[in-house]
Amino acid sequence: MNINIRLAHISDTAVIVKFNSLMAKETENIELNQERLQRGVKAIFADPSKGEYYVAEADGNVIGQLMLTYEWSDWRNSTFWWIQSVYVLPEHRQKGIFKSLYKYIESLAKQRGDICGLRLYVEKENMRAQKTYEALEMKLSHYQMMEALFTSA
Repeated sequence: MNINIRLAHISDTAVIVKFNSLMAKETENIELNQERLQRGVKAIFADPSKGEYYVAEADGNVIGQLMLTYEWSDWRNSTFWWIQSVYVLPEHRQKGIFKSLYKYIESLAKQRGDICGLRLYVEKENMRAQKTYEALEMKLSHYQMMEALFTSA
């Protein structure tokens, strides 16, 4: 299978919304508000300072995605890229789709020279995902995440 990784376009909005909905249901058993989600996805395309989506295509069809957001590190005088909204269609899992997306992003980050690292969140119970990330030489951070939410999903 020939996999093409590319920066997503606004024309990919419907598939990104669909994939985000499927991911939320699968990983957290949450039904996302579709109108809010669509506005959120479109906001990335309207304001690239919020982030950007990348998609994996095979035979002209989007089969996977991820979103990058940015965190400034004053300690490093550089930016972390956060990998979020990762989703690969179930029938294409275990075929290197996420690995292709990750390697593409990693290569971009290293070429730029102003990106100090890649980070992502992973569900504590999602051992399969953790093994995938470890195989790409990502390591568990010594940080735990805490949050105060002001809106629901």
